[in-house]
Amino acid sequence: MITANDLKTKGVAVIQSALQEKAEAIISVRGQQRFVVVDIAHYQYLRECELSAAISESKADIEAGRVVKESPEDHLKRLEAML
Repeated sequence: MITANDLKTKGVAVIQSALQEKAEAIISVRGQQRFVVVDIAHYQYLRECELSAAISESKADIEAGRVVKESPEDHLKRLEAML
C-alpha cells in the first residue's frame, strides 16, 4: 500500500516500485484505501475482460429473446415514451 504522503514525497517512483511486486498498487489517503493504480498493460487486459463479458451477456440476451427489433425512429419513440 502506498500512502498519499509517500506519493507526494517520492512521486511516481513509489508507484513503479509497488508495481514491480504486485499487479496493482493501492493508494491510501488518511488511512483509507482510495485509489488503485495498475500499469497500462494490466488495465488493457481488464478492459478486454470487461468487453468480453459484455459480449457474452449480449449473446445470452439475444438467445433468450430479450431483444427488441425496431427501426431507429420506433426506437426513439419508445425511449421518449419512457420519459
